[in-house]
Amino acid sequence: MLIPARFNGPPGSGNGGYSAGLFAHGGTCEVTLRMPPPLDTPLSLLDCQVRTEDGSVVAEVAPGAEVETAVPPIGYAEAVEAAEAYPGFTAHPFPTCYVCGPDRSDGLGIFPGRLADGSTAAPWSVPPDVSPATVWAALDCPGGWAVIGADRPYVLGRIAVRLDRLPAPGERCVLRGALVAAEGRKALVHTTLYAPDGAELARARATWIALPAPHTTG
Repeated sequence: MLIPARFNGPPGSGNGGYSAGLFAHGGTCEVTLRMPPPLDTPLSLLDCQVRTEDGSVVAEVAPGAEVETAVPPIGYAEAVEAAEAYPGFTAHPFPTCYVCGPDRSDGLGIFPGRLADGSTAAPWSVPPDVSPATVWAALDCPGGWAVIGADRPYVLGRIAVRLDRLPAPGERCVLRGALVAAEGRKALVHTTLYAPDGAELARARATWIALPAPHTTG
């Protein structure tokens, strides 16, 4: 396996959701990241561990994970309105993130804004090269932005995804994220992807880890 450089999250490392989706080969799995996924580096999966050539453990993959909760759907127009207030437009810890970075012209362009209840929503125009790993990436940041603050950056630590079906290229979908609980440096979030007709396509639960100040995340 190889994570091409364009699929970065923080500078120099892979976007957590995309990397986890690549490691999971699109299956229903839980992936725990043990280090920032390296870019353009040969990786291998052996005995449910993703390793570099020197044996460093990048991630652990546990097949068959249950993802029981979905974030309720909203309409596309409401998601568009929420995205207009995306906090990452004014203060983004990783502005070149493949998923939610406003400085990317070749990223997914997912900009989750918060609703009144603290949950997030974003519209998403599905790219032509959509894959299971793309969906894992899309499910990543909308959950993170339910907890990320200007002075409280987080990175993905663990994510489990249930993918029912891929969206079609060009479809206008809606992504939803919600904070479930936060304790210490850890935050549990849920995310859900909806088709244009409101049908659920995929859902995720994830644990995000706060980075100590003054470091930043995305």
